[in-house]
Amino acid sequence: MVLKIDRLPIELPIPTNPSANDAAAVQELLGGKFGEMSTLMNYTYQSFNFRGRKKLRPFYDLICSIAGEEYGHIEVVSYTINLLLTGVSKRGIDPTIAPLADGVNARNTYHFLNSGQTALPMDSMGKFWSGENVFSSGNLKLDLLHNFFLECGARAGKMRTYEMVSDPTAREMVGYLLVRGGLHVVAYAKALEVLTGVEVTKLLPIPDLSNDKFPEAKKFMNNKMHLKLYTFSEDDYTQVGQIWNGNHPEDGQPLEVIQGTIPGHAPPDLEEEPQLNAPGSDDYAYDPQMFADMAKKMGIKP
Repeated sequence: MVLKIDRLPIELPIPTNPSANDAAAVQELLGGKFGEMSTLMNYTYQSFNFRGRKKLRPFYDLICSIAGEEYGHIEVVSYTINLLLTGVSKRGIDPTIAPLADGVNARNTYHFLNSGQTALPMDSMGKFWSGENVFSSGNLKLDLLHNFFLECGARAGKMRTYEMVSDPTAREMVGYLLVRGGLHVVAYAKALEVLTGVEVTKLLPIPDLSNDKFPEAKKFMNNKMHLKLYTFSEDDYTQVGQIWNGNHPEDGQPLEVIQGTIPGHAPPDLEEEPQLNAPGSDDYAYDPQMFADMAKKMGIKP
């Protein structure tokens, strides 16, 4: 089961220049072949389908822990897209002024036609994410090797997106994911070494694991976020430390397992976009007493 927490792993700044085209580029990190939807669903289904769990528990715990983190990654990428799309069309309720006219010049018109100027599970070209991107062979060595290269491909996509989009909102998010994705690369490399004896970390970097060129990543590195593997469970996945131990291959600092979740930050409250009828509840006013009265009538104790 998943415990849903209303927080994001990082605090996102407000965009300095909201841009529908920047948002379209960032979509690749959500619904692209190497995006967060792919990492989430690959590891989730591998965890569901894991055979011989008692015998190979540390590997199961590793895949489950990373799968748990990936849920937060699709959230933070989605909120980044949402912030980049906030305010990019004319606000109002008069359709005759063509408030969405700028949408025809946007790379991804789905954001205007099929959402409330918000994220969708698709790539940068508007192709929707597909379950065909899920690889769950049942063979542990093969799945771990796949995951290693999936994370390497994801890192390459993040680096290129950083070079394409200069807004601080996007770059803050990408800087964070570069650090956490780099941790996942190392984690799967270490898992393969434990399982096979082959020194996979000698293949690193693929691509360069150093985040020195990315200023937004440095503060997360300084907080040792490249060293801390979170289990995303208070009580389970306790054997992951049999894999995640020793020192980081880049800077030699000791690796650490954290039982639980990243503390996180409150997600931004997205502004309304009335020209899109989003959320379209102008006649609704929140009345706490009304809900209390309804609960009382239903026999629900506060």
